[in-house]
Amino acid sequence: MATHHFLTLMFFLLLSFHTLTFSVTAEEEEDTFVRPIDRKLLGLNKKEKLSHFRFYWHDILSGRNPTSVAVVPPPLKLNSTTAFGLVNMIDNPLTLGPTLNSKLVGRAQGFYASASQSEIDLLMAMNFAFIDGKYNGSTITILGRNPVFHKVREMPVIGGSGLFRFARGYGEARTHWFDYKSGDAVIEYNVYVFHY
Repeated sequence: MATHHFLTLMFFLLLSFHTLTFSVTAEEEEDTFVRPIDRKLLGLNKKEKLSHFRFYWHDILSGRNPTSVAVVPPPLKLNSTTAFGLVNMIDNPLTLGPTLNSKLVGRAQGFYASASQSEIDLLMAMNFAFIDGKYNGSTITILGRNPVFHKVREMPVIGGSGLFRFARGYGEARTHWFDYKSGDAVIEYNVYVFHY
């Protein structure tokens, strides 16, 4: 009889322990949406390198095949010299040289918006989508302020995809050529990126 009571007690203790453990584990899973993982699972065990990319960004607003189009015009009631509120969607060629017939290495895809009422400052949100060589299919993402009439504009690299996962760095933009009449421009970009 004592053995029977002992076995019953052990059974209930084990059942209670299992129930408590299971409910704590379930609560932890419900309350936790993040967990640490091994860097190697994401390929982050490689040595990080710093790369410098130099290319030309062609913003073409004129002609039969523009690569930059206004999707939101500036409000008419805001008599602004900065086109405040304007949003342009872009699919701009990236070339090795300053001429459009230079070797195409990728496209800048995204948008820019006029974000200042006092000077021509653009909010740039774009991916440099590469189509050439080792980096074909990879992107570098830029998000930042571009005061277009400054000699050098610096914008942060906030990430990327493919070979640029976990990328960070910055890009410098310099106007190579600008046509005041059409709005077309060629911008030299020097982009410095830490990546794996």
